Amino acid sequence: MANTFELISSVTAGALGAASIDFTSIPSTFTDLCVKVSSRSDRVGTTDNLFMKINGVTTNRSARVLYGNGSAASSFTETLYVGELDALGSTASTFSSHEIYIPNYAGGTNKSFSVDGVTEQNGTAAYATLIAGLWSSTAAITSLSFYSGYGTTLVQYSTAYLYGVKNA
Repeated sequence: MANTFELISSVTAGALGAASIDFTSIPSTFTDLCVKVSSRSDRVGTTDNLFMKINGVTTNRSARVLYGNGSAASSFTETLYVGELDALGSTASTFSSHEIYIPNYAGGTNKSFSVDGVTEQNGTAAYATLIAGLWSSTAAITSLSFYSGYGTTLVQYSTAYLYGVKNA
């Protein structure tokens, strides 16, 4: 069986950047959700953290993170983290890439999600992240927000695409 992806919405940060990228009023007419995020922050340093809110809340979340930077690897438990994103000190004009997949987002069970993310740099350290997470709520997912973990701005041209997935 093939999956079909339908673009629900896209958001691109304007000239002043954005505090967050938000998707609201997500319809419940699909089987799964897939979000593709290309982002960069104005944080001083080479990286920032990308975080995600589900339905406007930051509770009832757990995730296991596998993380590597080109010279070392580790794993840890986290709640809101989606991965590293490029910041001011990283290679100019590069943006990190993340794909978030949420199966059965409108069903009446707890919601699992997975993340595959990388920073894009010419520097000595580039980060790769794999995440398996769970939102312990039976509510349908109706909104998603992506924002900097350090409260900085997502710069101009940071973009996210929200796709609904139908299992054919």
